[in-house]
Amino acid sequence: MARTGRLVVGVTGASGGIYAIRFLQQATQHFREIYYICTDQALQVMQTELGMEVSRETLCARTLLGYEWDGLRVLDPRDYFSPPASGSFRHDGMVIIPCSMGTLGRIANGISDDLMTRAADVCLKERRPLILVVRETPFNLVHLRNMVRAAEAGAVILPANPAFYHRPTTLEEAVDTVIARVLQHLGVEQHLVPEWGTEGD
Repeated sequence: MARTGRLVVGVTGASGGIYAIRFLQQATQHFREIYYICTDQALQVMQTELGMEVSRETLCARTLLGYEWDGLRVLDPRDYFSPPASGSFRHDGMVIIPCSMGTLGRIANGISDDLMTRAADVCLKERRPLILVVRETPFNLVHLRNMVRAAEAGAVILPANPAFYHRPTTLEEAVDTVIARVLQHLGVEQHLVPEWGTEGD
């Protein structure tokens, strides 16, 4: 599949707003357009966890990234006429980061009740990359079965589990170990965390 330089990013109300912000900051370096879908609960999490003054009315690149960037397209989560709702709109994949168990459950069972779950469903039917950065602990049996169903349908289940073998010294460095894996699964070169065994290269 030819690359388009477009990426769809969904953010849910699961804990871990820092993953969404760090990923967006990195994704702007690899994609020319990002189509951003955010739930109301995600806004509340960003306010609570990150102390961000953010609302539906103030969502923009400067608010989310800390700098201006013309490629960010903020979408209404209820607008099914947005480009990612259609399979004819070509893009390089979708990342939901963090992905709540409720969103996972709807995707795994084919329930497209908002733009985020519809865009995810489109990725599965069009065989485009769909990466679900799930964030919950512990998992119950329903969560686990939904992960299996989503994986069988073609999604990548990439839990927000930081790695520590590179000895991160800050919260951001720990978060970036997850961001690096997401970028790798999108097929782009990342320079956040060295590949295992290449530190001396």
